[in-house]
Amino acid sequence: MGAGTEPDGSSRSDEEWERFLRESVAGAADAPKEPSARAREVAKRLRAEPGRGPEGWRSYTPARPKRRTGWYVVGLLASLVLLVVALAPGRMVDLFAGDASDSPPLAAETARPTQAPPAEAAQRPTRDKPFRGSPAARWASGAAGITVPKAGAVGWMSAAEVERALARSRDFLVMSGLDRGVLRGERPEKAIALINPHQKDVQDLLKTAFRAPSEKNDPLLLFSRFQPSRTHLVGDVVKTRGLLTYREGERGALQVTADVTFVYPVTRADAGSDDEIVRTIVRRELVLSWDDPDKVITEPGTFSIVSYKYDVTNGGCGASTGYFTPPFGTDRRADGAGTEVDPYDRSTPVGQGGPSGGECGRAKRS
Repeated sequence: MGAGTEPDGSSRSDEEWERFLRESVAGAADAPKEPSARAREVAKRLRAEPGRGPEGWRSYTPARPKRRTGWYVVGLLASLVLLVVALAPGRMVDLFAGDASDSPPLAAETARPTQAPPAEAAQRPTRDKPFRGSPAARWASGAAGITVPKAGAVGWMSAAEVERALARSRDFLVMSGLDRGVLRGERPEKAIALINPHQKDVQDLLKTAFRAPSEKNDPLLLFSRFQPSRTHLVGDVVKTRGLLTYREGERGALQVTADVTFVYPVTRADAGSDDEIVRTIVRRELVLSWDDPDKVITEPGTFSIVSYKYDVTNGGCGASTGYFTPPFGTDRRADGAGTEVDPYDRSTPVGQGGPSGGECGRAKRS
């Protein structure tokens, strides 16, 4: 066989062998495995000529084979997961469950919903995320969760006057259900100042409620209060969801109806950093009448209260103390042994979805 002849009898030119040798160095799959004498001669010439040899000709080394570490890593991770499950099963639920607090906030409520909000993943509230595991995680905070409708002229009021009255109505909800001092048990002086001082029945209630609270004269009928020696609020946020509506009432008055749910995360006053967090959930309905001063004895900038009612869960049972008394620990199992209620369901009127006022109920979820 000649120097330029292949085993199969074919011949290749110097240029072809040069191309094959270059591809062989670069890893070409079809390069000859055992070059002929002609190939060795061409290779020798290429090495002898400066700059003709392919880059990396003398420095090329085979790549290291990949180590098979995949199953080792999988086994290690599985062992760690089993260890965490054994030591803290509740934390594993938190780890893999979705967190509604990281989801986009709900749009403002503009009408009564037709159904209860969907169930959330079972997660424990924490001091950093006290609303975790509840629909309130996606609710707005404070006054932002109370929808105020666009104002129009009603009865004796112009559109601008209705707008001011709606804003003051929401102010009352903020002063009575969100003010930090009031929540800590202080007397709600600013809120009381908005109530018609000539409305005798309400004024009698206010005179008695804070001095000698009872089922009939209970400050909780209008105001949210916690006893600071027993209960502390967690964080600075109270979640709210609800709206104001209005229409013309008696004698041409502007009648405003407020239907708002407040969610208060609380813990024991002497709690440690990992102590139990309970959410007291209060849904209030207030009907306020902004009366025509030419027809009703009133004072400028005040309203009369037509009606008030509320639903509460995790607010305590028993005789009225003038404060919500959230149950903790073993007390929680004994509290609310009556009607079961979903405190986040706003699809039914206040008082029809479960216990109202001083009555006790068991929360389906909290």
